[in-house]
Amino acid sequence: MKEIIHNDYNLKEEEITEVVVRCKALIINDNNIMLGNERDTYQFPGGHLEEGESFEECLKREILEEVGIEINDDEVSGPIMKISGLYKDWPEKGKNRKTEIYYYIVKTNEEPNLNKVSYTEEEKTGNYRIDIVPLDEVIKVLEDNIPKNPKNEAITPDMILVIKEYLENYS
Repeated sequence: MKEIIHNDYNLKEEEITEVVVRCKALIINDNNIMLGNERDTYQFPGGHLEEGESFEECLKREILEEVGIEINDDEVSGPIMKISGLYKDWPEKGKNRKTEIYYYIVKTNEEPNLNKVSYTEEEKTGNYRIDIVPLDEVIKVLEDNIPKNPKNEAITPDMILVIKEYLENYS
């Protein structure tokens, strides 16, 4: 598993006051990838690890909530990459957060099922949807989308790194 650490503030581990862990999925169906899209920001489906939950349980729960697909163990591989970020005074002054995001591959023949999703209020108001993008076009689609939302400048480069890792070593 490849690991990347963003630490622009040069924080030490002992300066971290909270750790947030997320699991995200590159959901591959044939030669396409499924991407969440909310407020013109693409993200891989996934989310926060809940107390007492394994990474795989988190991944399966989040995919069901966001994509409406029930994933089997044999459809999941990884993690293929872990990207960590250490952030000073985030989410508020005096707190230093470390985020750890684990990226998995999910290969499935299933299509998104909106009858099974369970969106948060924020996802509903942000018009969350799943876009299906050809794998050979996904990097260009992500790059072309960067100007549409300032959040993309932070999120998209890491997504592209993960996609390149998948294409070079796992496809």
